[in-house]
Amino acid sequence: MKIAITAQDNELHSAVDPRFGRARWFIVIDIDTGDFVPVSNAKNLDTGQGAGIQAGRHAAELGVKAVVTGNVGPKAFRILKAAGIDVHIGAKGTVEEATCQFKAGVLGLAKQANVEGHWA
Repeated sequence: MKIAITAQDNELHSAVDPRFGRARWFIVIDIDTGDFVPVSNAKNLDTGQGAGIQAGRHAAELGVKAVVTGNVGPKAFRILKAAGIDVHIGAKGTVEEATCQFKAGVLGLAKQANVEGHWA
């Protein structure tokens, strides 16, 4: 199963980015094999509006089944849920630690957005 974890840099030891739509990177990890690929989200960093929507579409295109992040806004949440992607919030520490948190089932499975739109 592939998941995307929001990250501030492009390595497993990078800090989790607490923002979904404006995260610098998505680290796409196959949790069965441990293989990972960093995917830039730079095009959404300075977007005036719609960063969450675009990031959600991008995650869907990557074929992930879950997103792991600190927080997610309402528009991104709707896009992700419409694509059948589970959203796990509350991730902290490094991407590697967030992967362990996901596998252990300690992250919250979001039922709705946990921040307002345009959260920075």
